[in-house]
Amino acid sequence: ATTKEFTLHDHSIWVSSGLKSAGTIILITGAGGAFGNILRSTSLGDSISQQLISWEIGIFLPFLIAAFLKTAQGSSTVSIITTAAMIAPMLDSLGLSSEMGKVLVVLSIGAGAMTVSHLNDSYFWVVSQFSIMNTSTALRCHTVTTLLQGITGILLIQIFSLFIL
Repeated sequence: ATTKEFTLHDHSIWVSSGLKSAGTIILITGAGGAFGNILRSTSLGDSISQQLISWEIGIFLPFLIAAFLKTAQGSSTVSIITTAAMIAPMLDSLGLSSEMGKVLVVLSIGAGAMTVSHLNDSYFWVVSQFSIMNTSTALRCHTVTTLLQGITGILLIQIFSLFIL
C-alpha cells in the first residue's frame, strides 16, 4: 500500500479554503467581543438596567437585557457575561434571590442570549455559510427562527416561574 504525497500547493489550497470559510466568522466574533467590551466599559449597561428595573418586569428583565446586548453586539457569550454581571446585584429587588429564582434568571439570560442571531453574530455566518444560504435567505429564515426561539423560551420560563416561585 502506498500513500499519496501531498505537495505544498495541496496544503496551500486546503488552508485557503479553510480561511475563506472561517476567516469571516473569526473576524466577526472578534469585532463582537470588542463591541461588548465597549458596552461594558461605558455606563450604557447601568443606564439600561436601572431604567428597566423600575418597570417591575421580573424574570423578563434578564431576558430583555441579554436579548438587547446579543442583538446589538452579536456575541451570546458576551451577552451572558455582561447580563449576569448587571443582574446579580438586582436579584433581591427583582424577587429572584431564591435558589429557584436564580435558576430562572440563568434560563432567562440564556434564552435572551440566543435571541435574534443576525449579521453581527458569528453563529449566523456559520449557519448561513455551511448550509449554503445567501444572506437574505439566512436573515429571513435563521434570524426569524432565533427570534421565535427566544420568545418561546422566555414564555416557557415565565410559566415555570408561576409554579416554582
